[in-house]
Amino acid sequence: MTDTPKIAVLGAGAIGCFVGGTWATTGLDVVLIGRARRAEEAAKGLHLTDYDDWEHTSFPPFTTDPSVMHDADLIVLTVKSTGTEAAAAQIGGHARAETPVLSLQNGVSNPDVLRRLLPGRTILHGTVPFNVVSEGPGRWHKATLGHIFADRHPLLHAIHHEAVGTPAELEEVDDMEPIAWGKLLLNLNNAVNALSGLTLREELSQRPYRRVLAAAMRETLELLQVAGIRPAKVGAMAPNLVPTFLSLPDVIFRPVGLRLQKIDPKARSSMADDFAEGRPSEIDMLNGEVVRLAQRLGREAPVNARLVELVRDAEAGGRRDWPARDLASAVLDPPKE
Repeated sequence: MTDTPKIAVLGAGAIGCFVGGTWATTGLDVVLIGRARRAEEAAKGLHLTDYDDWEHTSFPPFTTDPSVMHDADLIVLTVKSTGTEAAAAQIGGHARAETPVLSLQNGVSNPDVLRRLLPGRTILHGTVPFNVVSEGPGRWHKATLGHIFADRHPLLHAIHHEAVGTPAELEEVDDMEPIAWGKLLLNLNNAVNALSGLTLREELSQRPYRRVLAAAMRETLELLQVAGIRPAKVGAMAPNLVPTFLSLPDVIFRPVGLRLQKIDPKARSSMADDFAEGRPSEIDMLNGEVVRLAQRLGREAPVNARLVELVRDAEAGGRRDWPARDLASAVLDPPKE
């Protein structure tokens, strides 16, 4: 292996194309692995942009053939949580046993799932706190604030060094658990946004939606305190302050909150994209993770459990365009059985 590792990004959709494409612009050796439709788009170049007017066209190799992982020094996994088992089977069948796997997936449990499915392999935990949206074939736009966090590892030093100052900058850390939970707190909005049917900016501009998110976050913070986990700050504000800030009147929140998070007008949650594409969502790895934490602690998480219920109903053909007050009533004051 050279000083610059050969990187294979498995599951190159929105995050994989943006992160892998951006890293390729720095000279890092990156190959993307994904579906045929994405390969056709990438052949014409990946047009990458962000909210600060950064813009670049990238031409990383893109293949549908997972066997290229055999030559990789590092596998970066960006599949949805629902695809973790299938991706692990591909890694086990093609990547060398000594090749580390960096999970850049939502939720906090995917690295543990990978360790169970790929025993003996080095599994690194990472997270991507920002949102990437499609603006057309081969066009990917980073629409919110943030940079990548990952476990410290020698193979990631080169990525950290080369990607500094880019929209896919990587910071190595010694303990990913607080960061993963800090990210999950932000991801609790995925369900609220998907159920609203609106962009993130439109949704967060309405206080009743924010009240639902604040309640889900408070519930999670209380459980984390019982569990002895202190979530890290991965956004613009310390986690314990966010619920109070979200609950402020619109006239105060709108000019400050949306600017702090640098939320692009086009941004939607990945769960909203799942709804639009007819894909299973990651609700079990987000709000469902909170429900499971509550169960392990012998407690309940009624707000997050209700959001899980509404998302599953939406996936089955139910309502996906909840007005703000209706959603707040359905989640915060559900009908008694």
